[in-house]
Amino acid sequence: MSVVNGHATWSTVAIASLLALLATSPVTAQIVATPVPGDPVNIDSGAVSGKVLPSNVKAYFGIPFAAPPLADLRWRAPQKVEAWKGVYHADRLGPECIQVLRRHNLNHYFGEEATSENCLYLNIWASADAKPGAKLPVVVWIYGGGFTLGSSGMAMYDGENVAKKGTVFVSFNYRVGILGNLAHPELTAESQNHASGNYGLMDQVAALQWVKRNIAQFGGDPDNVTITGQSAGAMSVSALEASPLAKGLFNRGFAMSLSMFDNRFKFPALPAAEKIGLEVQAALGASSLAEMRQIQADKILAIQKDCQLGCAGTIAVTPDIDGYVLPDTVPNIFAAGKQNDVATVAGFTSDESSNDLRTAGTLEAYVAAAKKLYGDQADRFLALYPAKTDAEAKAMGLTAAREGLVEIGTRNWAEAQAKTGKAPFYMYMFSRVHPFAPGVEFFDSPQKIGAYHTSDVPYWFGTQDAFNKFRTTRNWTEFDRALSERMMDTLVAFARTGNPATSATPWPQWKPDAQAYVEFGDATGVREENRARLDFHTPANVTPSTPRVSRD
Repeated sequence: MSVVNGHATWSTVAIASLLALLATSPVTAQIVATPVPGDPVNIDSGAVSGKVLPSNVKAYFGIPFAAPPLADLRWRAPQKVEAWKGVYHADRLGPECIQVLRRHNLNHYFGEEATSENCLYLNIWASADAKPGAKLPVVVWIYGGGFTLGSSGMAMYDGENVAKKGTVFVSFNYRVGILGNLAHPELTAESQNHASGNYGLMDQVAALQWVKRNIAQFGGDPDNVTITGQSAGAMSVSALEASPLAKGLFNRGFAMSLSMFDNRFKFPALPAAEKIGLEVQAALGASSLAEMRQIQADKILAIQKDCQLGCAGTIAVTPDIDGYVLPDTVPNIFAAGKQNDVATVAGFTSDESSNDLRTAGTLEAYVAAAKKLYGDQADRFLALYPAKTDAEAKAMGLTAAREGLVEIGTRNWAEAQAKTGKAPFYMYMFSRVHPFAPGVEFFDSPQKIGAYHTSDVPYWFGTQDAFNKFRTTRNWTEFDRALSERMMDTLVAFARTGNPATSATPWPQWKPDAQAYVEFGDATGVREENRARLDFHTPANVTPSTPRVSRD
C-alpha cells in the first residue's frame, strides 16, 4: 500500500484480499464505495477520484485547495497546494479547522468530526449528468459559526439534494477563531500587503480561486458561481461582495440568516485588532510571533472567548478592516460603489433576534423595555408598535426585535446595493417553526424560540433528516418536505439565472419604491415591509445596548 497526501492507494493484490474479507462482512454496502465512471478527474494539483452516492450524485470529499497552514504557515495567507503523483482518493471528509467541539446535547450536533490545523479541504457534489463542458451552475457554501467554529462537513450542510437538481455544489473549510483572524504588529510587518488578520476570509478567496481554475472538470461553470452562507457565512457573503480580492470569482450572492449590514456590527480597524493580538500574545506568555507559531493549538483555543457553546476563554478575535482583504467597512465600500456588483438574495428568520423586547411577557415589561432601549424615542416607538394587552405586547415585542436587528440590517444591504449598484436584490423571511418531537430537550432550547436563527438552512438544502441522526428531535411532515423542495427550487433558479422566482414561488425584486420580500412559512407569499417602522430603526435611534443573536 502506498499513500498519496494521507490517502491510501492499494495494490491489486491488497484490493483482492480486502474484497474477500468484505464479502464475509454484513456491512459491505456501507464501506465499499462505487467509483465514478471516467475517473480520475485531472485538476491543477493532480488526479482525483470520487464515489457515486446511491442517488447517483457524484461526490468528491476532502480535496486540498491550499497547503496545510502549519508551523511557519500559521497566520499566513493560504499557500499553493503541492502537486501529487498518483490518484488522490477523495472519498472522505477532511478534518474541520481546529475549534472547540460542540456539546452532544446541542440542537446543531450532528456527530463528532476530526479536527486539525491541517484543514483546508473542500467537497464537491455533482449532478449525475455532470461532465466536463456541462457548464452546470455552481453553488459554493460558506458555513457560519461566529467566525469561531463551523465545518463544511456538518450534516446540515450536505450538498447532495441541491446537486440532484442539476448543479455542482461545493463546500470548504476556512480557519476560524484566533487561528483564522489574528492580527498582530509582527504579522503586519512581515506581510507584503502591510496587513494582518482575515486569514479565514483569505481561505474563502483561495477556495473560490480553486473553483475558478478547476470546477469545469467536474461539470461546473466557472463563470456561473453563486456564493451562499448562513450567519457568519452570510456576513462572509457581504464581505466577499465588498472585497477587491474576490472580484471576478463569483457571479451571485445568497445570504441566509443574520444579514446585519450596518456600522453597528463593524469589524475592528487594523490598529485595534493588532492590540487584541498583543493581548493574545501576553495571555499565551510568548515572547515573539515565532514563539506563538510553536504553541500547541489547543492552548490557543483555551484563551479564545466563545459564548456559543457555554462561555469560555477571555479574548475575542474577529475579522478586521485590514486595508487589504477589506479596505474599509462593508457598508462604506458599498456606499462608495466599489462592491462586486452581483445579484443578491438575503434573508432572515422571523425569531432570530434577542433583546428585552423579545422576552417581555407583559405589557408593563414591554413598555419598560422600550424606554430602556429607545429613551426619549420610546413614545415614538410605542406609537409604531402599539400594544394594549399582554398578548399584544408579546407579539409586538417579537416583531420589533426582529425588525430592529436582522430585518433592518437586510434592508440596509438592499438600500446600499440599490444606491450604487445595478444588479438586483431579493429578500426573504423564513417563519416556519420546526415540528419538534414532544419532550425533546436541548442545551440551547431552540424549540422555545420559534423560527430560530439558521432554522431555514435544512429547508434550503433538504437536510432535515440530519436532525434525527442520533435521536428523534423533529417529526417532519409532508408540508415540511414540500416547503423544502420549493425553497431549493428557488435557490437553484437563482444559481442558474440570477432570479429566484419560480412558477410556484413568484419573487419580485426588492426596490426602494417596492420593498417586497417573500415569506416562507405556514403560508408562503409576497409581503411588503413596514417602511415607517423600519425607518425608525436607523443607527441614530439605536442605543449602545444593541440586540443580540446567537451565531451558529
